[in-house]
Amino acid sequence: MLVFDVLVVGGGGAGMQAAIEAAKYSKLSVGLISKTSPLRSTTGCTGGGINAVLNPTDSFEKHIHDTLSGGSFLGDHDAIEFLAFQAPHAIMELAHYGTPFFRDDNGFITQRKGAGASAPRCCLTLGHAIAHALYSQILRSDITELSNFYLLEIVVENNCIQGVVAYDSVTGKITPITAKAIVVATGGYGRVYWSRTTNPLGSTGDGIAACFNIGIPLKDPEFIQFHPTALAESGILISEGARGEGGYLLNNQNKRFMSTYAPQKMELTTRDLVSFAIENEIQEGRGFGSGITSHILLDLRHLDPKIFQGKLSQVYNVAKSFAFLDPSKHPLPIRPSCHFTIGGIDVINYQTCATNRPGVFAAGECACISIHGANRLGGNALSEAIVFGKIAGGSAAAFAQSVPLPSSTHLYDATHHWEEQFNSALRKSSPISITQIRNHLSETMYNKVGIIRNEQGLRQALSEIQWLDEQYCLTGLSDTEPVGNTSFIHYVEVGNMLVIAKALALGALHRRETRGCHFRSDYSKKNDASFCNHTIIAKNNNRFEISYRPITITNHVSTGAGRNV
Repeated sequence: MLVFDVLVVGGGGAGMQAAIEAAKYSKLSVGLISKTSPLRSTTGCTGGGINAVLNPTDSFEKHIHDTLSGGSFLGDHDAIEFLAFQAPHAIMELAHYGTPFFRDDNGFITQRKGAGASAPRCCLTLGHAIAHALYSQILRSDITELSNFYLLEIVVENNCIQGVVAYDSVTGKITPITAKAIVVATGGYGRVYWSRTTNPLGSTGDGIAACFNIGIPLKDPEFIQFHPTALAESGILISEGARGEGGYLLNNQNKRFMSTYAPQKMELTTRDLVSFAIENEIQEGRGFGSGITSHILLDLRHLDPKIFQGKLSQVYNVAKSFAFLDPSKHPLPIRPSCHFTIGGIDVINYQTCATNRPGVFAAGECACISIHGANRLGGNALSEAIVFGKIAGGSAAAFAQSVPLPSSTHLYDATHHWEEQFNSALRKSSPISITQIRNHLSETMYNKVGIIRNEQGLRQALSEIQWLDEQYCLTGLSDTEPVGNTSFIHYVEVGNMLVIAKALALGALHRRETRGCHFRSDYSKKNDASFCNHTIIAKNNNRFEISYRPITITNHVSTGAGRNV
């Protein structure tokens, strides 16, 4: 059996930062397990940059206000203020780790104004560079890194954490791992919208479902951010930097239609409004094509061609590789694609990243610390991951120092249960395949719980999810080999996505208003009187129970100008 004082589950930016911080505590053993190499995490795929107040023309007050207003005032004020003040320190730490930032002639980090921002705040670098810088620190630290481990269950006994059960795809063994404290940093659940998401294949909400199953609620699961500019055919992301550098959105009348929806900020308004505008243009017949690949155009032809070898090199390479178009010469066909899951594990204390289960901490996209409210600003995701990943790692280490090594009785029982489940699935003759369930779920979610929602569609979605869940219980595995069994991995992931999809649709059904990236065509106005609250969905004896919690409001906002490094 593997034994650690602190176990970090997830190898993205938040997970690596948590492990690095936990490893600073002497005499503690730290383990990091991840589905894939940390260099292939979601963090490594990002290209829009990371927000921090560094510019004298910017201020903490502006960052806080932009985040609050961009999130339709559903974020918790104290947590947002904390993020704004900590983000510059995170940038300096990343630079110290060796992260290469774009810099001007004076050596200062280059910043641009992201969507929804009132000042240039987005520090220009690639998530790929951040992932490499963090991974270099993992290699330098006394951290046991275990890739190709798939989380199956978090095990608790009498409200005390015992550890986790994981599938080691290299050996084919279902493995118990004892831990005093756990940091869950497994990323989001964008693959619930399987065919229309910018997320990697592994973004199936495993950590969120595992927490939900041990009594940790989900917070605000209905808020799903669709990135406005993804390639229409594949759903692959075209970075927000394309609009940040001056890209236009055009409908089939060759009109910059954002003048109708956001005449002041145009293409640089918040992602929720841009996504709604694009989808509305398509639904009202002002798009191009038909069906799921209907689209509008992103026009970059008027930009300086040199920019495609510099700041927009990633945009250029993606367009050439996946749309077979040169963006300096041809407009790109784009349509919104599920990009970021705002809701997640209910973090009850932003200063520790603690959950309601002692010893379980969460950070990154899987966690809902309530920074983003009802809509995330571009550049805030990486800031959140780095800032709160560090907090979670430190808190987990401090907790581990205060408790003895837990018993392993229930951990072994859970391991045997999963071994039996694996063998049972091998023996089943399936009337429907896992892939069919996944594809049906994806179609249901995009069409009925997508950008524009209504009660009829949401109720139909819940009914279909229930039917798919019943079919899931009848499915078996097509692969009988224990080593590298992708059929078993997919089986577990689809089960997790069904749990989360139900919570998502339930939260969306009961939020009878339009707020942020939650658009209800049957309730088109924001309703602060009833719904300026967090949605809390908990599992109680296999029943999903919904309640609401007031947002945290502070009476003051600290101010201060930025200073570049």
